[in-house]
Amino acid sequence: MTTRQLYVKPTEPGWEVPASGAARFGWEYQDGRERLLALYQKGKDKQWDAGKRLDWDLEVDPDDPLGVPDENLTVYGTRYWDLMSEADKRQLRHHFASWQFSQFLHGEQGALVCASRIVESVPDLDAKFYSATQAMDEARHVEIYSRFLHEKIGLLYPINDNLRALLGDTLRDSRWDMPYLGMQVLIEGLALAAFGMLRDTTDKPLPKQILTYVMQDEARHVAFGRLALRDYYRQLTEAELREREEFVIEGCYLMRDRLRGDEVLTNFGIPAGEAGELSERSQFLQVFRKLLFSRIVPCVKDIGLWGERLQRAYADMGVFELGDANLDLLMAQDEELAEQLDAQRFKAEEAARTAEVARTIAEGEASEAEE
Repeated sequence: MTTRQLYVKPTEPGWEVPASGAARFGWEYQDGRERLLALYQKGKDKQWDAGKRLDWDLEVDPDDPLGVPDENLTVYGTRYWDLMSEADKRQLRHHFASWQFSQFLHGEQGALVCASRIVESVPDLDAKFYSATQAMDEARHVEIYSRFLHEKIGLLYPINDNLRALLGDTLRDSRWDMPYLGMQVLIEGLALAAFGMLRDTTDKPLPKQILTYVMQDEARHVAFGRLALRDYYRQLTEAELREREEFVIEGCYLMRDRLRGDEVLTNFGIPAGEAGELSERSQFLQVFRKLLFSRIVPCVKDIGLWGERLQRAYADMGVFELGDANLDLLMAQDEELAEQLDAQRFKAEEAARTAEVARTIAEGEASEAEE
């Protein structure tokens, strides 16, 4: 079955974004930034095979793929929820999981394209080196989310309009730093926070593995954007910095508004206007939105975009105080959780193998005794 047959509604076969900008070559092959070259080495060392590291044999309940509380659904506690049968609620959980992972999938394809653009357009060879490893990471993430949606959920949603708009703006801009800013800082930062909330909420083993291991990669990607942009933005004029701040403000509002999942509610017969109102009144969504900016705001501040208008925008969103969050600590935790999950899984697998060997020996001894 093709992917297009799994979409909840007919969708276009593809999307072409007219791109502009120069492909840049540099002839200095030895002069690289130490921290960026160290990140490149780490990117090489941390490559992994999605077909082997993840346990794809784990069963996933199609009626509740993520195992998150019903209170997380924006329609929970409304009259629509009260009117739903248990079958309707199972279907709603299925659709919300599909919508979330579909947006993750589309965003990862956008990250793959942006990483490839960075290889082409960035002037420094050390940045080309690292972004080449990131392109491989993003290909792996597309593979993972696509496989999960096809094999475990069996349903996909088209790309959300606001995510499409931000990707389009990022790719159409001819300035070489804009794929960094749009993807590495905004989309990747938001994805990290969304992945983290699901990782820490789900009680389902396969989704937890996927989110934990993908986040280990994404932590490096955000670090890459910070290193490259912090150096470059020190050289820009006030006017140039303000232009980029305007892009961040618009992008953050777009990303905040894309998170509602109104498409799922309208699929269940709720009028679009009312679906938006229900989402805006959701207490869970208010908390969710604030946490989603936990990676973006401190990163934006760190790279030197912290003008008065940007600060006002973050105050309006209720996330201004996140500028003082310890981003390095959050990234270190993402790395550690992936290593801990590996250790737990391998320990359990080793114990199972040891028990199996012991059973085999005992059975053999019992057979010999009978003879």
